[in-house]
Amino acid sequence: MNYAVIMAGGIGSRFWPMSRRERPKQFLNVFGDATLIQNTVARLQGFIPPERCLIVTHERYVKQTQEQLPAVPPENILAEPISRNTAPCIAYGAARLMADDPDATMVVLPADHVVRNVQQFHRVLQVAIDKAQDPGALVTIGITPTHPETGYGYIQFDGDTAPDAALQPYPVRTFAEKPDLATAERFVDSGDFLWNSGMFIWRADTILGQMKTHLPQAYNAFAAAQDAMGTPDEKEAVRGAFQQSPRISIDYGVMERADSVFVVPASFGWSDVGDWRAVYEMREKDEHGNVLEGNTIVHDSSRSLVYAEDRLVVLVGIHDTMVVHTEDATLICHKDSTQQVKNVVEYLHAHQLAAYA
Repeated sequence: MNYAVIMAGGIGSRFWPMSRRERPKQFLNVFGDATLIQNTVARLQGFIPPERCLIVTHERYVKQTQEQLPAVPPENILAEPISRNTAPCIAYGAARLMADDPDATMVVLPADHVVRNVQQFHRVLQVAIDKAQDPGALVTIGITPTHPETGYGYIQFDGDTAPDAALQPYPVRTFAEKPDLATAERFVDSGDFLWNSGMFIWRADTILGQMKTHLPQAYNAFAAAQDAMGTPDEKEAVRGAFQQSPRISIDYGVMERADSVFVVPASFGWSDVGDWRAVYEMREKDEHGNVLEGNTIVHDSSRSLVYAEDRLVVLVGIHDTMVVHTEDATLICHKDSTQQVKNVVEYLHAHQLAAYA
């Protein structure tokens, strides 16, 4: 049986000031139809039903998750007591699935991405699921790059990104961190690099076996909690497991160390909506290249995004700028500096200004 494990515990700091600690990015309605987490579950319909979706989120977001996803059974919303990055999150999802279905295959998805072509997305998932049945196979999805993006990690693989390339899994050669522009240009020109989407497909027993080899501390922590899964003791057992687990991503902890790693190159209108520039690029623009939301007036201004929650926001002679106005804070930054917004959130926490974070 196929299941989705949706990772929904992040705070979306690059989406400040709309994304806050108490209402992070995945619970926001950015594109006018539904929130990002609602769309993540909705696009799985016809492939994986809500009753086979597990949402792993921080315990402070359990109530919001239940309110936004009423079709997902409450027992499928798994509460992280503390944030430990993606490896412990995935270990928890895998341990819970093993308690219910030892043959489970997991489709691991972030809660805050956008996919435009759902039909192609399903085709890619099926190819990845089929490959994941091979003994020891770990499968990820790589996005065929459309430009030299510096905000994504990259995956080098034994294949090519030609438009007529077959939809199939290929062996992964290496993972690369977010590059500078010159390196990103070289990656794209080479034809054998993909954007790292952060989506993973594997059997639950496979990923736990790989953690036993490469992340024994996390594996042992959740193995000790295995018998409590689905019982009244689960919450306390999981708290202990998270406390004993290292803070590490699944990429660092497993994917970069394992041998049988495969990637399915894909194009289905994907974005991780990582910052305000990504929102700008995906939204429909006026004749001057502006994206305007709320009570706004622009004069002699172009290629800018304005979100105004309540008060009037006026731009005069402003170009290539992101302006996001909320009830208690306003962000103004150049379009090329949106990745640095997370530094503002770190500053707010460091200077006892967490009320604004």
